[in-house]
Amino acid sequence: MEVVSANIPRRTANYKPNIWNYDRLLQSFTSNYNEEKYVREAETLKEGVRGALKNKDPFRSLELIDLINKLALSHYFEKEISECVNEVACMKNMMHDDLYSTALYFRILRQHGYHVPQDGIVQLLEDEKLMTGTECDDKAVVEIFEASHLEFEDEFLFDRAKAFAANLNLNSFDDDKEIFSEKCPTHWSVSWFNAKKYINPTNKSLLHRLAGLSFNMIQVQHQMELKEILRWWRKLDLLPVLTFTRDRVVESFLWAVGVAYEPQYSSLRKWLTKAIVLVLIIDDVYDIYGSNIELDHFTNAVERWDPSEIEELPEAIRRCFWTLYDTAEEMDREVQKEKGCKSILPHLKKVWTGFCKALHVEANWYHTNHFPSLSEYLDNGWTSSSGPVLSLHTLIGVGENMVENMVAFNSNQDIIHQASLIIRLCNDQGTSKEELERGDAPSSIRCYMREENATEEEARGHIRKLVSDSWKKINGLVVTSTNGMMMRYVVNTARVANFIYQNGDGFGNQDRETRAQVLSCLIEPLSLDSSSS
Repeated sequence: MEVVSANIPRRTANYKPNIWNYDRLLQSFTSNYNEEKYVREAETLKEGVRGALKNKDPFRSLELIDLINKLALSHYFEKEISECVNEVACMKNMMHDDLYSTALYFRILRQHGYHVPQDGIVQLLEDEKLMTGTECDDKAVVEIFEASHLEFEDEFLFDRAKAFAANLNLNSFDDDKEIFSEKCPTHWSVSWFNAKKYINPTNKSLLHRLAGLSFNMIQVQHQMELKEILRWWRKLDLLPVLTFTRDRVVESFLWAVGVAYEPQYSSLRKWLTKAIVLVLIIDDVYDIYGSNIELDHFTNAVERWDPSEIEELPEAIRRCFWTLYDTAEEMDREVQKEKGCKSILPHLKKVWTGFCKALHVEANWYHTNHFPSLSEYLDNGWTSSSGPVLSLHTLIGVGENMVENMVAFNSNQDIIHQASLIIRLCNDQGTSKEELERGDAPSSIRCYMREENATEEEARGHIRKLVSDSWKKINGLVVTSTNGMMMRYVVNTARVANFIYQNGDGFGNQDRETRAQVLSCLIEPLSLDSSSS
């Protein structure tokens, strides 16, 4: 085999340089919240919260569960919360005549997998007394907004709620409330990224003290994990050769933290971070660097898991392949050792092959000047989004039983498909402008504009609707899935994508919301009173 690579013109993405000085970053990790005294205090506080969860008032219990979730504490009380929600679900006549309580009941039970009908809320939204605004306050409208994002396919709760708010002239709330902005309801958000804004360090209650301690303690663990990831990345020493790609290891780890922040998922975060780093590099090989014939050989090498296919390729592509090969093989060994299972390498090879083939399709579109229809683009784009790769790594990390993990992966392809579509569509919303300037293959926005002779604004509106439709499908699928709890972590990949791309390309341009979130989640602890509550 001979591949002629000399004198091939190479494109550039003009990515901004990495903003993080890794030595300085590591030196900033000085928190002492891993000390035993904080662990002991947190255990005492947890017992107090468990007592509070025994409250007999069902709506007080639901409010407490909601707050526990917003404070990123629910992983400590999974058993108690499950029992409490089940007790409330078994009660009769829980749809009250006030909008706030009814919407809260609807939202919390749907979040926990109960098929609560929308009828109770819809009836209240059509109540004339409520329509006048005399019995409705901001708190109720915020709750109905949040609840409406848990609607299923073929339901109409969001439209009814939006019309209700418009009738009361409530769609002109301040921007920081973002009522009915469709930008980022709680259900589409990353709980760990939002936890700090709900924690009040000056609040002396058990919950807020525990939330502050927990955040800082978990942050220390995340910092230790990031140190290990950075050692791995520096040892690879890829950047002198892969000059065309992005150095976004910190942001990749942030994504993994957003998917599963809980202390017990350290291995998941390590494996998922490495996968995301590889996704970014391989994506740049296909989008920017490789020629068509080089990509043919690279794709074949991944599918056959055969290094001989890339022997004549440029060093950059060879290094990319060997990094994927070695990282997947190492992960396979680690998973077998940690979970006591058979080799998962065949499953890893399958998702990486699917990812590379989907990228190859897009590269062929670029090289042949083919402009796909939106349907054709999305049929391929959900795989090129890397969603299946991320989903598999997530499920491998979440579950202890690898047979059950693979059953969950194979039997929940509809959820993985919809989550992957959201990743694809959010990515296109955030990166379309930059990719157009580079001359990359078409995005969903450009496909729709060309197909429907639409403006960019109209196309973006259509893409937002597709995102909303996918969320509705996910809501219904998760409720009916026998692996609902595990699949919620897969859905988190879509939530992180929504954050990363909500105001542009959060990977390409680190120095905006992504930088602020790195500082908040990974570097800066909450300032807490050193004394126990």
